[in-house]
Amino acid sequence: MNRANESSSKEFILLGFSDKPWLQTPLLVLLLASYATTIFGNVSIMMVCILDPKLHTPMYFFLTNLSILDLCYTTSTVPHMLKNICQNKKTISYGGCVAQLIIFLALGATECLLLAVMSFDRYVAICRPLRYVVIMNPWFCFKMTAFSWLTGFSNSVLQSSLTLNMPRCGHQEVDHFFCEVPALLKLSCADTKPIVSELFFFSVLILLIPVTLILISYGFIAQAVLRIRSAEGRRKAFGTCGSHMVVVSLFFGTGIYMYLQPPSSTSKDWGKMVSLFYGIFTPMLNPLIYSLRNKDMKEAFKRLELLTFSIRNKCSIVTTIF
Repeated sequence: MNRANESSSKEFILLGFSDKPWLQTPLLVLLLASYATTIFGNVSIMMVCILDPKLHTPMYFFLTNLSILDLCYTTSTVPHMLKNICQNKKTISYGGCVAQLIIFLALGATECLLLAVMSFDRYVAICRPLRYVVIMNPWFCFKMTAFSWLTGFSNSVLQSSLTLNMPRCGHQEVDHFFCEVPALLKLSCADTKPIVSELFFFSVLILLIPVTLILISYGFIAQAVLRIRSAEGRRKAFGTCGSHMVVVSLFFGTGIYMYLQPPSSTSKDWGKMVSLFYGIFTPMLNPLIYSLRNKDMKEAFKRLELLTFSIRNKCSIVTTIF
């Protein structure tokens, strides 16, 4: 315990791609572009879903939660990464590292569960349409969302506590862009096998169970879509479901790669690249997938644009009069 506390007042050094300085500029541009897209896309979806009464349905309630989650998820890591690259400073305080670890883990776990809830919502809408209003009532939606958030944060506290209590014997160099469980475990100077086994169990619960439920839901959805007589209808349905599955596969596939294998078996550079996919690129893709291929969202954006134009015209008329 003393050794664990010994380094608690020190800073951690985030190595990132320090051994590849030529990657710093491309990484900076990539992070800036993806973060700007993430902010714009998710804030737009939140505004439209909140302001348009026609989108006050379970599906868009979950989508609003996903946008809030993705916005916070990337903000927990990307601004600090950008600051370190711009200032050529690779450090993070112990408190900052703990906060980053807890928030990143919590929001990642919450997203896993929320994606499973959203797939169940689509299953009920397509396979049980007559009972949709009864099953997906507001109270049930609230309970499912609250369960996702609470479980995500509970899992984060448990995994973070196990990881941070490992003795580090003064090791400070984290071979990663940000504070994450696999990278922090490599700092330990004690046997990590018992802790890795416990973390593996929690990761199975958070990753494999939700992805199994998602695959089952989309399996039933695919069966229902195949029964659609219209070829055009089948094509549109498969196009929408296919794009959703691409994002789900990218998020869960990279997460499983990082968390369901021993830290020592993960190639350090490949592990860093993989973490960018589920930590940065998936939150950027979610608003594009769930809005650009969604007819209701497109119409809502048009209504919001017309409303904004109308308000702007009224304001200009009032300004002219006075």
